[in-house]
Amino acid sequence: MHEFQLPNMTCGHCAGMVSQTLKMVDPECKIQVDMPKRTVTVQSAEDRQTLTEVLSEAGYPPA
Repeated sequence: MHEFQLPNMTCGHCAGMVSQTLKMVDPECKIQVDMPKRTVTVQSAEDRQTLTEVLSEAGYPPA
């Protein structure tokens, strides 16, 4: 399980894009978004580095 702080995730649209991005790299991943804290928790077979890279490429670099 990986938790990421995403300062650029500011609205529901952003949260949807983050979820969509993560599902593209791992369709089986489980995602939990906490908008007030701007965090996303991901349960995935992918490693943290891969998830960090795809989030960054999508415009949501983890802090």
